[in-house]
Amino acid sequence: MAPCLPTDGLKILMEPSLYATCHCIAGPGCSSVAYGAAQELGPFLVRSYGTNLTRNAYAWNKAVNLLFLEAPVGVGFSYTNRTSDLRRLGDRVTAQDSYSFLLGWLDKFPEFKGRDFYIAGESYAGHYVPQLAELIYDGNKAASRDRAISIKGFMIGNAVLNDATDQLGMVEYAWSHAIISDELYSAVRRECDSFKEEADGGRPGKGCSPALRAFLGAYDDIDIYSIYTPTCLLPNNVSSAGRPAARLVAAPRLLSKHEEWHRLMKRVPAGYDPCTEAYVTNYFNRGDVQRALHANRTRLPYPYSPCSEVIRKWNDSPATVLPILKKLMAAGLRVWVYSGDTDGRVPVTSTRYSINTMGLRRRQRAAASAGGVGGAAEWGGWRAWYYRQQVAGWAVEYEEGLTLVTVRGAGHQVPLFAPDRSLAMLYHFLRGQALPAARSSG
Repeated sequence: MAPCLPTDGLKILMEPSLYATCHCIAGPGCSSVAYGAAQELGPFLVRSYGTNLTRNAYAWNKAVNLLFLEAPVGVGFSYTNRTSDLRRLGDRVTAQDSYSFLLGWLDKFPEFKGRDFYIAGESYAGHYVPQLAELIYDGNKAASRDRAISIKGFMIGNAVLNDATDQLGMVEYAWSHAIISDELYSAVRRECDSFKEEADGGRPGKGCSPALRAFLGAYDDIDIYSIYTPTCLLPNNVSSAGRPAARLVAAPRLLSKHEEWHRLMKRVPAGYDPCTEAYVTNYFNRGDVQRALHANRTRLPYPYSPCSEVIRKWNDSPATVLPILKKLMAAGLRVWVYSGDTDGRVPVTSTRYSINTMGLRRRQRAAASAGGVGGAAEWGGWRAWYYRQQVAGWAVEYEEGLTLVTVRGAGHQVPLFAPDRSLAMLYHFLRGQALPAARSSG
């Protein structure tokens, strides 16, 4: 079973013929075409209630040939003739189908064989991307030269990486940004036993479920994916209660073993910019658009949705993908993890906690700071990076091959909120260059 995938060839400040990049999106069940291509980093973005397209001055096709991957089957316009396929979905099937598709795609377009290959994605692609990269890496060991994929690295944004620290960081972020009270913060930490796995001695109390419900309720009237921007109040995007409409997406056990958490996270409100998701929904449901894309020729019995409503079961989702990151870094792959720092769903606190559990060695760069208080080298390598003479975020590099980057003021979809800086970040990632550490080089 391989998903039916729409593709789009893209190109950034260097020769695109040198690179091929596969882009996976969040989810599970959300479309890389609807979000990545049409809202964030494609050459044309959907605007104005889905009536037209706007050229994207900061499209990632200025740097790479970009393939948007709709996975698993059931996402976007992809479909299967067997309903049983939809009941066997999970991380493993998604990775295997994506790998099979890439091999077939490269056979169909052999001019891309042998080029440096990278994978990028965001949110739950923190699972998809490393798992696909691992399959490619392992598959290359037994593959003929003609079948090997020249994978060099991957980058993942606001990525789901490690259940316990992802969940803990989400609560820490809400408290530190004054979204929840001291009392609720203390109750969640205490009753949910700091989200430790049962295997590690975690014992959530009876008060965990009501505390989690109150915690998630704090985001009812704001956008959890971008806490400082307005929510979309278009009539068809608002619930009867006047709150942003909830996105009902099948969610695996993405964050530890707390069943109430998983049930509630299926109804986290959607937002974005704030109405781009509504625009995209309207656009891809247009008959003329579907005909132009050669999509939906089978006349699917449901309307197009950016996040699939036919995926209702997710069979496997490992508690952590950090061992995969370690394995691939040891194999020499370049790994960048970036984080928009106004995202409350997979916040920068979660990412920092997750990476810290890996026990990596921070790269110490000599950097003096003003005032004689010590530089980045003295304080763990954490430093600002610059774009157009302004602080664009912060970064830290690790000897094992991982770079952590924050993007200041960006939400969950970094290229949507900070298109210019996301393009600059991609440029440096592809070149294997450190981000600018001074205003003069930004």
